[in-house]
Amino acid sequence: MPEGPELHLASLFVNRMCEGVVFTGSVKKSQVSKRPDVPFTSEAYRITAQSRGKEVRLTLTPIKSDDVKQSVKAGHSDQPMDIIFHFGMSGFFRFTTEDELPKHAHLQFYSNEKPCRVLSFVDARRFGGWQPNGTWQPDRGPCIMFEYETFRENVLTHLSDRAFDRPICETLLNQKYFNGIGNYLRAEILFRLNIQPFVKARTVLEGLLCKDKKAEETTKTEISDQAVKNAAVEPLDLLSLCHTVPLEVVKQGGKGYDPEKADYSAFEAWLQCYCVDGMKSIRDHNSRTIWFKGDPGPMAPKNSKSPKAKKRVKKEDNHDYATQKKVGEGVTKARTVKQETLTEKVKKEKVPEKQTGSKRQRIQNGKEMSMPQQNKRSSARRKSSSTEMVLQKSGHVTRQSSK
Repeated sequence: MPEGPELHLASLFVNRMCEGVVFTGSVKKSQVSKRPDVPFTSEAYRITAQSRGKEVRLTLTPIKSDDVKQSVKAGHSDQPMDIIFHFGMSGFFRFTTEDELPKHAHLQFYSNEKPCRVLSFVDARRFGGWQPNGTWQPDRGPCIMFEYETFRENVLTHLSDRAFDRPICETLLNQKYFNGIGNYLRAEILFRLNIQPFVKARTVLEGLLCKDKKAEETTKTEISDQAVKNAAVEPLDLLSLCHTVPLEVVKQGGKGYDPEKADYSAFEAWLQCYCVDGMKSIRDHNSRTIWFKGDPGPMAPKNSKSPKAKKRVKKEDNHDYATQKKVGEGVTKARTVKQETLTEKVKKEKVPEKQTGSKRQRIQNGKEMSMPQQNKRSSARRKSSSTEMVLQKSGHVTRQSSK
């Protein structure tokens, strides 16, 4: 799942590919997408991108004509528009020719070129989405990478919040305080500090509050050169690793998580804990898998087991997750009806075969054969039993029959 570093890499990709490119026309949405339309049309506009935690903002800016007297055409946009994207499980951007447009390109921006090129938002699972005329979500905290000081302050000043009553591995996924941290990042951060994943978050972070207060007092007084050196080599803490570990992924650039090239070798080599052989894994209270080493901690779910590795099965590229629950129920019913229909069909096919077989036994050279030997025996038994009944009623019973 794309996390903070991947969304920042996506924004860098858009800025690199769209630099100097002029786009035109309206923004097109795929027919299967349930996301909102983007009411933006312009004869000429540019696209820039910026990331913040787990969101990316595209800004569409119309290019004003040199002729001041020339008025904007009816229905065309004369003001910039911001579109906020979240990537869900599988979202990313592609920049291709119109002929090479990906199958799951759900939002498309066309360039003013021949041949035309297209910037598209691709999302096979459709868990991602966009909001036209949007702003950064207010319930998300400061970005862990590019708003570090604000991020740190936001966490340490809200330690009384109930979110910090939970295990630290679950609190790290709370985007209100850790905007950009996801499943693989939390595992890597906790592993490097040798922190048990199921320890109360407040217990882990309270010590940092005292540390920051001391650092604040130190900056107000004169400090020696030796104190500066000691501060420089001071070990990293949990919040600082929430800042530096994602930046390590960003530094890998295209060699790391790159959906376009699908080469994860460098990224997998960088991982120290997440999905690494020899590490343990269990599901947390939200059914998210956490990877760790050693003891999980006192708040670990009871009777929690490591999830079984699932075999990857190649599926057809016909994904429709927009109404997953309803579609799933419909598919189940359809399969049941289909199975019943097939069962009835098989039964009907089997009946003629039996009739045909018995007919073959009874017909030979165009003439109907006599009844099978088994039928003769059964009729003989019925005949003898009826005879005995008549004899008993009339009182003519022999000694042999009475024995």
